[in-house]
Amino acid sequence: MSHVLSLIAPAKKAPLAASDIDRARQALNATGASAGSPEWLAAEEACEIHFEGGRNPALAAVRSAFRGRPVDINALPAEFRRKRLLVADMDSTLIEQECIDELAAEIGVGERVAAITERAMRGEIAFEPALRERVGLLKGLAVEVAVKVLAERIVIMPGAAVLVATMRAAGAYTALVSGGFTIFAGPISERLGFDEHRANRLQAAAAAFTGRVAEPILGGDAKEAALLDLTARLRLDPAETLAVGDGANDLGMIRRAGLGVAYRAKPALRAAAAGIVDHADLTGLLYLQGFRRDEFVINAAPAVR
Repeated sequence: MSHVLSLIAPAKKAPLAASDIDRARQALNATGASAGSPEWLAAEEACEIHFEGGRNPALAAVRSAFRGRPVDINALPAEFRRKRLLVADMDSTLIEQECIDELAAEIGVGERVAAITERAMRGEIAFEPALRERVGLLKGLAVEVAVKVLAERIVIMPGAAVLVATMRAAGAYTALVSGGFTIFAGPISERLGFDEHRANRLQAAAAAFTGRVAEPILGGDAKEAALLDLTARLRLDPAETLAVGDGANDLGMIRRAGLGVAYRAKPALRAAAAGIVDHADLTGLLYLQGFRRDEFVINAAPAVR
């Protein structure tokens, strides 16, 4: 079967060299794979090698050869490279923070809420009851605090805007699907240029949060359902879809997508994902699809603090 070996590195910190590509080809050949010529997508940053042979042995061999190096190494099918649907998680994926943790810090329960968030994202506790518990601790917090947190403390993940703009320019539909909250997801979706967003709604009264979240909660099952709904609505082959996330509540959509990517993710998600990006920014998802650097749409990129 035809596959593509993808090597992506943070060029400013640890650039790829020709010797790295030779090492990858040698590792491929040692597994009996038939490797083609390397194709550079970006100098010192991204290179790919088409090969015939077994994916798993090839991937294991190349990753072993690069152990200790900050290089994202993936092996993906050569067909359906460029996806026509992007479904992306928000917290710790499109942005660097967990919004609920930032809100909790404003009311003096930041460490308590962050500990629950971490356990939920690792899959140690169920997402929905964990969300209800955390939201309950926000009771009485002024809604205007969320607006302040969004303006002052939420940082867009590097590469997010370029990822969305480039995929949209190539004809893909983009959806932000978050277990977080609409008060953050709406503005972030608009800023990054997503076609639509879905998230949970914090209930409020008298300009303060009530400590309740509107039901039904958008958790892991709802994220998976969103991917399937959009795939059907757009009449796509499942292989034409891409999902990206970082936590256990992203498992369903990661498994269902044609390309499910674990981005700087928790172990449970990494184990299930077809692609793993730990070192590159979110433009790594474009390289996984075979985009070259000169195809990136960069004029829509927001300023990152």
